[in-house]
Amino acid sequence: MWKIKMLWFQGNSMQLAKHSFQLLLRNLSAPKTALPVLTLFTKDPCPLCDEAKEVLEPYKNRFILQEVDITLPENSAWYDRYKFDIPVFHLNGQFLMMHRVDISKLEKQLQKLEQQGAGG
Repeated sequence: MWKIKMLWFQGNSMQLAKHSFQLLLRNLSAPKTALPVLTLFTKDPCPLCDEAKEVLEPYKNRFILQEVDITLPENSAWYDRYKFDIPVFHLNGQFLMMHRVDISKLEKQLQKLEQQGAGG
């Protein structure tokens, strides 16, 4: 009986070691820096928000777009703050721009973050 338990334990240890090694390899091959998060404060309907998303389309591989519907009860603080200003954008939690996409401002901030991520 001890032999069976020991083999079972060794088998699980091998599985765990194999899984850990696969995770390690995956992490080594993953990008060194996470993409910045561009948060869009929006509501439905919001034609200016739709227009802004179209303008952002060519840049979508450089950030993760997170949309926050300010009309949801859990976002009431954002509603109070931005109800007359959407679309509003934050980059990594910091205010970036409102009303329309300012490509030069976005580009400048993305480059700054990318340089920081590259150790620059």
